[in-house]
Amino acid sequence: MHPSFVPTRAFFTKGIGVHKNKLQSFELALREAGIEKQNLVYVSSIYPPNCKLVDLNEGVQQLKAGQITFCVMARNATNEKGRLVGSCVGMAFPANHEHYGYISEHTAFGQEEKEIGDFAEDLASTMLATTQGIEFDPETAYDERREIYLMSGKIIDSRSLPCVTKGVGNMWTTTISAVVFLP
Repeated sequence: MHPSFVPTRAFFTKGIGVHKNKLQSFELALREAGIEKQNLVYVSSIYPPNCKLVDLNEGVQQLKAGQITFCVMARNATNEKGRLVGSCVGMAFPANHEHYGYISEHTAFGQEEKEIGDFAEDLASTMLATTQGIEFDPETAYDERREIYLMSGKIIDSRSLPCVTKGVGNMWTTTISAVVFLP
């Protein structure tokens, strides 16, 4: 892999795993997400310029067993029966594809999918807005700020992929949500 590798494509994925052992519950979550055969390298939160978002099936088909695979991943686990556990990655896309976007990771207990998804999108959008020079009041609700971000013409969209479930008794329950990068 060339030292100046910049991904050209990416995809969202998520998974849930349940097992008596914590590590194996993580493995099962990776399997459900379709990325269990990769050597995953966690990277920080930049969505590269000119990177194309592809669907899950197309992305997974491009992966090879043992491949070094870069991703931004949110991961959470519980062994408490009935505890709501969740993970989410959110992404904010700039209007100018020559500019980079942002990806955020968020994990929580007790939050529903919409709540955890909106929070992750808010994080990514706010990080992107600050780099784009968009003026906003950070104390206003995300829905209001999102309108300001979109009306600025500098941020075109945001997305998230929440993964939320309830813990199972006497077992580990792991949730993952990730953006996986491809060459």
